[in-house]
Amino acid sequence: MLVKVIKNYNLSFVPILSIINANEKNRCSCLQGAFVEHIAILQNLGVEASPIRLRKQLQGLDGLVIPGGESTTIAKLMQIYGLTKTIQELTSNGLPVLGTCAGMVLLSRSATHPESSSGLDTIGAINIEVRRNAFGRQINSFETNISIPALGEEPFRAIFIRAPIITRAGAEVEILARLEDGTSVAARQGKVLVCAFHPELTDDTRFHKYFLELERRPSPPPTLSGEGREVVGG
Repeated sequence: MLVKVIKNYNLSFVPILSIINANEKNRCSCLQGAFVEHIAILQNLGVEASPIRLRKQLQGLDGLVIPGGESTTIAKLMQIYGLTKTIQELTSNGLPVLGTCAGMVLLSRSATHPESSSGLDTIGAINIEVRRNAFGRQINSFETNISIPALGEEPFRAIFIRAPIITRAGAEVEILARLEDGTSVAARQGKVLVCAFHPELTDDTRFHKYFLELERRPSPPPTLSGEGREVVGG
């Protein structure tokens, strides 16, 4: 589901999450995926959330969250509900958006799968290429502490569940976190924030606070980065 966020905050759902600012209120929205956990954290931060399934419910948002789940299913639901093009327009106009796990896949420029040659229709809101299920199947899920300097010195406990990784990033993309082997697992481009892990499954609210702060930042001018750079393992 999408989740709408409104600052104060007020949220709704369809497999994505969204934020809205209206008279000091924020809304969020969702479609399919781990949106309930996102809502719980946002509510703890003073945000109300509610589900959305219709394109018209994307109006008046201050931000959007696309949670984890099954990226192929979420992509199909977004097409069925007519959400994809609208979200592309909103993000290109500077709407803050957070994508976690499958959400990162959907927001990327392109996504590959180790066991499939078929591509996935993505939103293209952030100039990265990702590899889906990069660590293997559900049994290969894991937790680890990672350093995210943007959140401060304290390590962040990251939970990876059938997680993707960032394999390539444009020059305008800031890599926010890497694993010990150099694998890139979080990034930001302007007001688009993505991560391969599930911050909503922890008690640490710093990643969501960082996302909510994006709404206050001025939108940078569009940048063309050419071929970009390899970011796996370095």
